Amino acid sequence: MRQVGKRTGLLCVIAGVSKSGYYDWLKTTDKRDEDYDDYFLIKEIFNKGNRKYGWRTIQMRLKRDHDIIMNHKKIIRIKKKYGLYTRVRRRNPYKMTMKKTREHSICENVLQREFVQHKPLTAGCTDITYLPFNNRFAYLSVLKDIATKEVLSWDIQLHLYMDLVLNTMDMLDGRSENMLIHSDQGFHYTNPQYIAMLKRHHMIQSMSRKGNCTDNAPIESFFGHLKDEVDYKNCQTFAELKEKIQGYINYYNNDRPQWNLKKMTPVEYRNHLLITA
Repeated sequence: MRQVGKRTGLLCVIAGVSKSGYYDWLKTTDKRDEDYDDYFLIKEIFNKGNRKYGWRTIQMRLKRDHDIIMNHKKIIRIKKKYGLYTRVRRRNPYKMTMKKTREHSICENVLQREFVQHKPLTAGCTDITYLPFNNRFAYLSVLKDIATKEVLSWDIQLHLYMDLVLNTMDMLDGRSENMLIHSDQGFHYTNPQYIAMLKRHHMIQSMSRKGNCTDNAPIESFFGHLKDEVDYKNCQTFAELKEKIQGYINYYNNDRPQWNLKKMTPVEYRNHLLITA
């Protein structure tokens, strides 16, 4: 009778057969496949994973569940030998379509970091930031005039739906014709709804290069000041948070002078540029 491998007892338990039955089977076999013990164990793990496990997962499961270390080349060889082919997950066609839509919606960087502007409502920058409060998150969308640093419009919501940015654009109230609007390549700004809205209002779309936040530095600067100066984290309700944001934006536009604006507030500087134009 052939020598039985050290895993025989474990394999018999898994297979639901007795050792005596296993020995009887050996007597009827002239030469047993030397990989059979390992194949039996790999197959059991493979089937538990709905035939989706690759060699890495099988190797981890062998170590975690059975304290067995097996070389990955051996696992690959046994899988191939016995036809244990891993099911490859198909790509989600919806995600593929969305990716293509997103790629085709990206536009060029028209602004090109021209952050020195001398005419109000010529160029604006927009983005979204998150504000944690009371174990929740709120999302603030802001559009800022690059020339005057004035916050032209904003919206805050407890979600990231498209209406967050669409509301921000709507609040311009017809002041935006021929205005350049710069953003990053986020989902909201590559969305067909947003692109269509800009076209309807005759606005020019511009986008930062991928992963380059300095292309949208003016809005990042505003968010930095807001988070430094507003005690938003201690707000208990969304209504309280919204009131604080509204108060800060009003203060920022009307009462916060800036050195680079000839020591004027954004609204004062806007009026100054209109008078001297």
